[in-house]
Amino acid sequence: MKLTHLALAAVFGAGAFTNTSAADMPKPPTVAKKPHEVTAPFGATRNDPYYWLRDDTRKNPEMLAYLKAENDYADALLASSKALQDKLFTEITGRIKQDDASVPYRLRGYWYYTRFETGKDYAIAARRLGSMDAPEEILLDQNVMAEGKAFFQVGGAVASMDNKLLAWVEDTVGRRQFVLRVKDIASGKVYDDVVSNIEANLVWGDDNRTIYYVEKDPVTLLSTRVKSHVLGTPAAEDKLVYQEEDESFYMGIRRTRSDKFICIGVRSTVSSEMRCTPAANPGVFTVIAPRQRDVEYQADHLGDRWVIRTNLDAPNFRLMTLADGAPMGDRGKWSELVPHSPDVYIEDNELFDGFITIEERSGGLKRLRTLTNAGKSEFVSSDEPAYTMALDNNSEPNTSWLRYSYNSLTTPRTVYEVDTNSGERKLLKREPVLGGYDPANYVTERLWASARDGVKVPVSVVYRKGFKKDGTAAMLQYAYGSYGSSTDPAFNVSNVSLLDRGVVYAIAHIRGGQEMGRKWYDDGHLMNKMNSFTDFIDVTRFLVKEGYAAPDRVAARGGSAGGLLMGGIANMAPKDYRIIIAQVPFVDVVTTMLDESIPLTTNEFDEWGNPKDKKFYDYMLSYSPYDNVAKQDYPAFYVGTGLWDSQVQYYEPTKWVARLREMKTDSQPLVYRVNMEAGHGGKSGRFQRYHEIAESFAFMLEQLGIKD
Repeated sequence: MKLTHLALAAVFGAGAFTNTSAADMPKPPTVAKKPHEVTAPFGATRNDPYYWLRDDTRKNPEMLAYLKAENDYADALLASSKALQDKLFTEITGRIKQDDASVPYRLRGYWYYTRFETGKDYAIAARRLGSMDAPEEILLDQNVMAEGKAFFQVGGAVASMDNKLLAWVEDTVGRRQFVLRVKDIASGKVYDDVVSNIEANLVWGDDNRTIYYVEKDPVTLLSTRVKSHVLGTPAAEDKLVYQEEDESFYMGIRRTRSDKFICIGVRSTVSSEMRCTPAANPGVFTVIAPRQRDVEYQADHLGDRWVIRTNLDAPNFRLMTLADGAPMGDRGKWSELVPHSPDVYIEDNELFDGFITIEERSGGLKRLRTLTNAGKSEFVSSDEPAYTMALDNNSEPNTSWLRYSYNSLTTPRTVYEVDTNSGERKLLKREPVLGGYDPANYVTERLWASARDGVKVPVSVVYRKGFKKDGTAAMLQYAYGSYGSSTDPAFNVSNVSLLDRGVVYAIAHIRGGQEMGRKWYDDGHLMNKMNSFTDFIDVTRFLVKEGYAAPDRVAARGGSAGGLLMGGIANMAPKDYRIIIAQVPFVDVVTTMLDESIPLTTNEFDEWGNPKDKKFYDYMLSYSPYDNVAKQDYPAFYVGTGLWDSQVQYYEPTKWVARLREMKTDSQPLVYRVNMEAGHGGKSGRFQRYHEIAESFAFMLEQLGIKD
């Protein structure tokens, strides 16, 4: 049975399906309810009748049958939009240059790059010695490596210091439990060495035989230990280098910019710590500065000093230095290089022999400035009022050229190099957008919406020329708003298909990110998390009032922690949205945060709060989407997840959908798409994810009353 076209639903009322009787509609799946109490340490209990849908083995036949029923129901609901899905997929992928390549970068005499071949889903990693005219050495042909696998991802690859060996990590499940492999580049021989269940980042030792890696806990998936593996020896004999006892910290390992040190970094939401050892003669890893709550820092080394980015007495961060030979562990020995500013958030920096590049946010935009060793400071120029700049691959510090990326809602990602001495700028590459795309046909704006508490929230908007702010258009509004992760106004090849159909696209830069500095984040997490939800709703109402959209033609979209946002606004303001798209949504906040066996839970206490504390429990419970589903009318939904998701477990959206089906009083369609062979990032392969995007977009366009 097929649903008839939904194009008139937005005009003639919620859930209006023309020429289709209720008896002909496909019936949504039913799922059993089984009493289960979730108890907090202080005695609070909640009944969770869908808790049984959690199966950590992912083998429960009753659970799998329910997920299959949801996919079958989704197929039936989406049958009417199949032609539009196919058209959108063709449009989107038709804009992508298939035989494309990255901008090469030089490292230790070789030029490294990735390239795609026409009709193939995966990249080929390659290099050339001395110049791009030299013969090509293929490092990894991921198309061959992915053959016969439902999912395949290379998480990272790095050449040994003598350029002869390549170490990489791969994932064939989608759960980000990577496996280490090593090959001899010249012969192509793959070593027998295999190390499983590790993070993606690797560091070679100077001996070209030792590889440092981060091991994951097999249950919680937390990064717990740094180990060293010597080629030709069993993984069981790998040496423990460092073990982190505090489960609220993530861990990583890298070389410094100077290549003189190997450093282990650990960080929680509110603090960090680094320890380093000489790369030439690894031994004791010395702590640069001991961890301290509410103090973050990251250090890098070049020349005769360390440069340290820190929020010590500087909420928006500042840069400090520590001279070689000065005692480690004493912050009192640090000297200020770039002072703190209440209006400028220092997000990152890169060291060069003659200058430092600072990646900073001010006025809600991310831009770059350079600071020479002589103290001269200059901004890298921009071409548009709303844009984003970022450091690109600057693999070698002994140059005056700075490579950076630039893009906006209308300008595809562009890579430039600028000479910091002369100011000369070179265009290295602009991502090609085929199919006749012309940025001159589109307009982008930066707006400021008033939140209910008077705070001004930045909004980035893009639409096709000819759009009239008369309050009749359809609009898609997006946001993330968590972890201090900022959402920049960047080009999206998929969104062009929406703009060309008259849809306005808006990004709400809500509190919880750091677009406006550290305070913007502080005002959107822990006991201030509610601001993220109300900011999003207030931006919607502002844009509708200003004529950017019709009040009954607004779609909202978010994923992961942005999916929490979608669940929150669905409960708080269901009448403001015609359809909500929630991808891999984190919606069962309290239950997840009470269970420290669930991957990543303990890392999140400083983001959401620890519900073992009644204060946090009550506050988190007040907005948890799953716990606040009510008997009321809801918008249409498109919800997506991956069975093997390691970040947001599949059972969170599964339970949420089941409760929505039980409680909602409307007849709006609810699509739940479960990818049975993918994790948090969806399907692998260059083009596969566009099938999912096309499916959700086609459903959304139907709901917004847009006929193709």
